[in-house]
Amino acid sequence: MARPDKLPKILTEEETDRLLSQPNQRYFGPHRDYLYMRIMLKAGLRASEATALRPEHLGLMTGKLMVREGKGAKDRTLWIGEELLEELQGWMDRRKATAPGAGHLLPTSKGTQVATSHLRRSVKRYARDAGIEEVERVSPHTLRHTFATRLYRSAGKIRLVQKALGHSDLSTTMIYTHVVDEELEGAMKGL
Repeated sequence: MARPDKLPKILTEEETDRLLSQPNQRYFGPHRDYLYMRIMLKAGLRASEATALRPEHLGLMTGKLMVREGKGAKDRTLWIGEELLEELQGWMDRRKATAPGAGHLLPTSKGTQVATSHLRRSVKRYARDAGIEEVERVSPHTLRHTFATRLYRSAGKIRLVQKALGHSDLSTTMIYTHVVDEELEGAMKGL
């Protein structure tokens, strides 16, 4: 398999922490942006999938997250951990108070769906404020790449990563083995 010219940009744990510390969660919009970034990092959603989430797509008791009509009009089932689930449970009260008629899980304060362009601008702004290098390569998709790489490192099974990302072709997912191979190369050369 040919090696891609540019491996996907992924965030380190420290960069992730700095990024997530940027939104001022006292305010509705930044709190929502923080939750978008957390969901993309923990479930590997595309920006369009994250903005399309509705409350009924999330099982607050089970952590089950349904992605409806993802890329290629495919549905998939994912799960999120307890910590993020608790944050989303807390969000539901705030959402109801600020945007009572909203149909989306993470709406604007007016109750409408957040534009993916807003999400892209916000992630880039938070990355710049966090002092992350190569800020031009940081986007919502970077969060998806970070999720996929961490899942592959943790599970070691590329098919799990493929299923989580909703890729129909395994060759699309294989990019993440190169990221880990590059890390292995660096670690072994340092011995």
